[in-house]
Order: sequence, then structure tokens, then C-alpha cells
Amino acid sequence: MGSSDETRIAFFDVETTIPTQVGQGYSILEFGAILVCPRKLLELHSYSTLVRPSNLSLISSLSVRCNGITRDAVLTAPTFAEIADDVYDILHGRIWAGHNILSFDCPRIREAFTRIGRPAPEPSGTIDSLKLLTQKFGRRAGDMKMASLATYFGLGQQKHRSLDDVRMNLEVVKYCATVLFLESSLPDILTSNSWVSPNATKRSRCNGLSPSTLNVKNSTSNSSQRLRVEASSSSSSMNQEMEEKFPLLAVNNEEPADTTPSMIANPIPFDMSPFTDEMNAELKRLEADDLDSPCQLPPMEVLQHPTSEVSRTPVVVLAPEEISIPLLVATLVPYYRGTQRITLLHNGASFQLYSCRLRVRFGVKNFGDGGRPRFSFIVDATPTICQILDACDDIAQKLSSDSGSSSEWKPVVTRKCGFINSPTLRMHIHTINVDGLQYQTQIYKKQTSGGMEKFTDSQCNVEELEALIKTGTLVDVYFSLESYDIHQNAGIRAVLKKLYVCS
Repeated sequence: MGSSDETRIAFFDVETTIPTQVGQGYSILEFGAILVCPRKLLELHSYSTLVRPSNLSLISSLSVRCNGITRDAVLTAPTFAEIADDVYDILHGRIWAGHNILSFDCPRIREAFTRIGRPAPEPSGTIDSLKLLTQKFGRRAGDMKMASLATYFGLGQQKHRSLDDVRMNLEVVKYCATVLFLESSLPDILTSNSWVSPNATKRSRCNGLSPSTLNVKNSTSNSSQRLRVEASSSSSSMNQEMEEKFPLLAVNNEEPADTTPSMIANPIPFDMSPFTDEMNAELKRLEADDLDSPCQLPPMEVLQHPTSEVSRTPVVVLAPEEISIPLLVATLVPYYRGTQRITLLHNGASFQLYSCRLRVRFGVKNFGDGGRPRFSFIVDATPTICQILDACDDIAQKLSSDSGSSSEWKPVVTRKCGFINSPTLRMHIHTINVDGLQYQTQIYKKQTSGGMEKFTDSQCNVEELEALIKTGTLVDVYFSLESYDIHQNAGIRAVLKKLYVCS
């Protein structure tokens, strides 16, 4: 594939099982990748294979609903150990690209190599198109998921199969790059009265196309015709103009002689490798965040926009008995680089819940993967807490659905039949992995004498934490309700701010 092969971008995607039990982790069911020339964004090579997990029972009905890969489908597929050489050759030393790969696909690849006792491939750079397009393209496609972007550009339905998804990912990048290029050519026209307004955040439900897409297809104005002519000019003139407007996008690698353009019109050489440093910095930030397994939840601290009205509102601490359900509302607030997040308010204010003497049903468990612990434990939920949290679930789920999310909603209160048939609530202990694992939740131990001993310090002591919070222990808790929506799972969760453990 040429001497400059290592400079090419490897778009890749993995489909996995969906964990259904504590500490289960993920197993790769499919790996797909394409090697792309960064100068013209042409697909030069493709690879895809199903993967048989070590335990077929890990393929649950939830997993099948997510990607359609059944146990029968992988019965004769190779194990990951058998394809490890191919995966390594495709990925190692290249620029890795994909949608949300920093949070999901990259960790899954490293875990898979660790399980078979082999060193994982390492990228020369990483491009997460979810982060990059949210920053550069804005939230024109709503939540900026691949399915939403595909709908926005009229590319069809996302199939949630590896090779199909990476090819769709490449097409989405091409479309976004084209729009950004056109807007940079005529910013006064295309950013104020354009068919791709930077302020657009909603997509039309008509035939799966956004209003902007429909306007492009139906426009007959002279200006629109002129734009299409300009967009179809020769690749050499576009190359020159791109390099003048975006000098950082210059690429030095040689193009193979046997490749031809495959874009709808002439290809726009939009090299994304200049953003590699930024994406690597983003990876380091994500690795420092506390992303709970099994759903890989977002960071717990809400990074709100400085101008957000909610960010100026003081946090009110309320007991469940002080909550008035008619005063509960869910709202979308700015979160990170143009994204939005559901926040719950009571009487217009952010709030934390306080409840005392809750009994621990199951003690501390580690939900971490890849050697990084993340802790939670389960308490019995009182009828009043259940009533409040069920109401919060309902209003947050409605807003999630109205905002265009198709993720499966997970109720915050768990109701399962067991040896004790009563509702439970999972409490998440907030930790952050910066220069060693540190507690963010403040934990105190109540003495029988009535005194108070602070348990948390700068570093986590896992053994002491497990010994402190055991089945049957009574706890007083201060917690917030924080939303998540990722990998087709959404909901709210109870994140502890303060925890008092009774002796």
C-alpha cells in the first residue's frame, strides 16, 4: 500500500456486548476499519470481521437490540486472539479516527489486547469526530450522534455495524468539511442567511432530512446555482484555495497512483491531522474523568457555560419530604464545547437531596475497567425517595425523547424480584484519576460517642472503603441527580456529594 502508508488515517469502529452485571466489562463482537488517504479522504483499504467472545452467554438480548449480532452469528467467527495481528497491523502507528472513539472504541481495543497478554497498538494521533465536529461544525445535528448526523445530511439510517458505520463516518466528515469550506468562502452570506445556519440545532422529521438539507435540494435561486458550480470546480484550484485559507491543512504524503476520487463531486482534501494535538489533549482529559461502567457515563461535574442562568443559581439541599413534585422541571443547559445536558430543577433552582438512615443493601463494588476503580453501593430506597425519583425520571425521560434521543432509558430506582422484593438505589462515589485516584465525594465516619471522623483524604484506600461501607450499614447521604446519554443508554443517577457512615 505504499511507503507512506503509516501516514494514513485508520477510521475504525467496534461493536461489543452490553454489560448486564456488575464488573462484567465489554467483549468485542465485530471490528471494522478503513484506511483513508488524508489528502483526498479516499478509502484505500478495508477490513471487517465478526469476533467470537470467550463466553457466548455475554451476548444478551440488550446487546442484540443494540447491534443485531446474535450468538449464532459469531459461532464460527475467529476469536480476538486470532485477529489480533491484523488489528495491530491496521492500527499501530497510524492516526486513529472514529466517532466517540476516545470514550469507547480506544479503551475497548486496549482491553482486548490486555486480555490476551499482548501490547496494544498505539496511534500516532487520534481524531474523535464527535468532539471535533461538535467544536468545528456546531450542534446543527442536535446531539451530534452518528445517526443524527446521517439524518441531517440525508445519508440513511445508521446500521450499528462496524464497516458500515466507519464508511458513514467518513461521508459525514466529507459533508461537514464541504459545508465549512463553502461557509469560509462566503461567510457574510452563508453564515447569516444560509441553508446551514451555525445556530441551527433542530432537524426536520420530514423524510429524515433537516430543513437545511431540504433547502439545498429544492433551491433554484441563482445564488444557490452559483454555489454548486463553485463547489464543483477543479480539484487543483480547490487545493490551492484550501491551502490559502487553511495553511495548516497542507499534507506532505504522496498519493498512490492507482486511486481515483469516490466523492459525489470532486473531493475536498480536508486533512484533519492538524487537530491531532488537540485530540490527544482531549484524550488525556477524558482519561482523567470518572466515567462509570458499564454505560461509560459522562464526567460527573457539570461544566456549565458561564452565561448559563442555571450556573448562577445556588444549589438547594432538600429532604425528600420538602420536594413538591409539581415544582420539578427538567431543562437543557450548556455542557461541554457546544453540547447540552439535562439538569433537574426544583422551583427554578438546582438541588441536592438529603436522606438519613438508609440501609446499605449491597456494599461497595468496583465498576472500573482497565485497572481504574470506580465505586458505588446500593441502598434500600424509601417510598418517599421512590416517589420523588420516579417523578424526576419521568420528566427527564420526556425531555430526552423530545430532544431527539433514541437511547434506552434506564430508571434510577431499581425494582427486581429477589430474596427481598423492594426498590433499591445505586449511590455513586465520585472519584477522579489525576496524579493518583482521589475522592471527590466527602466521606465521614460517625463515632458512637457522637464525634465525626473524616474518612477521605487525597488518595483512595480501596480496602478501607470496602470495610467501611458493608451490607447492613446505615448511611446519611447528600446526593445530586445527574444525567447521562451515551452508547444507546440514558438516564439519571445518584452521585454522592457527602456521605456519613454510621458506626
